[in-house]
Amino acid sequence: MLKQIEGSRAVAEAVALCRPEVICAYPISPQTHIVEALGEMVKDGALQDCEYLNVESEFAAMSVAIGASAAGARSYTATASQGLLFMAEAVFNAAGLGLPIVMTVANRAIGAPINIWNDHSDSLSMRDCGWLQLFAENNQEALDLHILAFRLAEELSLPIMVCMDGFILTHAYERVDMPTQAQVDAYLPPYEPRQVLDPAEPVSIGAMVGPEAFMEVRYLAHAKQMEALKLIPQYAAEFRKVFGRDSGGLLHTYRTEDADTVIVAMGSVLGTIKDTVDELRAAGQRIGVLGITCFRPFPIAAVAAALKQCKRFVVLEKSLAVGLGGILAVNVRMAVTGMGLKGYTVIAGLGGRAITQKSLHALFLKAATDELDLVTFLDLDWRVVNRQIEREKAHRRTGPVAEALLRDVGVVGVRNY
Repeated sequence: MLKQIEGSRAVAEAVALCRPEVICAYPISPQTHIVEALGEMVKDGALQDCEYLNVESEFAAMSVAIGASAAGARSYTATASQGLLFMAEAVFNAAGLGLPIVMTVANRAIGAPINIWNDHSDSLSMRDCGWLQLFAENNQEALDLHILAFRLAEELSLPIMVCMDGFILTHAYERVDMPTQAQVDAYLPPYEPRQVLDPAEPVSIGAMVGPEAFMEVRYLAHAKQMEALKLIPQYAAEFRKVFGRDSGGLLHTYRTEDADTVIVAMGSVLGTIKDTVDELRAAGQRIGVLGITCFRPFPIAAVAAALKQCKRFVVLEKSLAVGLGGILAVNVRMAVTGMGLKGYTVIAGLGGRAITQKSLHALFLKAATDELDLVTFLDLDWRVVNRQIEREKAHRRTGPVAEALLRDVGVVGVRNY
């Protein structure tokens, strides 16, 4: 059924259709609307046979999810930004224990300085924690990926983050095709946990493992993620049969068949990139787009196959590995090792900075003629940056960088040095 609906509400309704048995909730923007909507559904009886727990912190939310999942319940939670960092220890534990928890991450920048707007710093900071990570381009995909995530998590007995851009998607109203309960039931079987606490068959969960077996335990977690590379395309194909539309998969391409230049990205920025590519195509530029849906496990072979015909690629990402450059770009470069392609990294949209078609248009034209630096910071205000650098050279005590830059851009009063 087609509905004009807020992204957060669409995700909440999709999660409810998956029949979760335990939802643990702690509010943090921009995911709060998701758990609020689920709380309303539990309270008014629209979502039955589900225990909804208000907890005292994000760490408690993941801890409750771990306990519930270990007891055999289909478990769900949501978080963002500092909340994900606060639950980090438990996030690693959930993966190490092999518990099929599904969690929405409404992507938001990490402080300091404090910033509530969108980039991918939060989920990418957890890229090696053992969770699968799926990134949604739009609200329809965000809705669909949650349904696929429950099935995949429970088959592998591994937790999954479904990542959607905070505010850009969570608070945007779009038309989505909301599936019926019968469709979801046909696609997602009843939960049959691979491991469960049972007094009749007592086991230790979270036992200490020494050097004699720790490496093997970690390898088996890796092997399960490699298995996901096979299951995700299979489950995406089955999703198409049941729901009548494409969703999920490892990645998707747009106008790449004859492209000399391919832009690689994740999340909602793909829509703006595609619009820009359409403009450049109309002007005769051979350019295409590769959208990454599955970031963990990273689909190395699929990325290599998607880029094998081009001359160069540009990885545009909303994250920064300080002291290195791109995070997604490192993974893409690994995939194309030995292929002789020119590759560029573009850091964009940090802390919610707008990524405009005008800026992308100029950027992609420069890329097509190999005029880009290996690492480019899109729309960085060099005047402000250089002023701070000179200030620090001239004065020992220049104060917090964030406050100094705010003064420079006129957000707070100016101080003379």
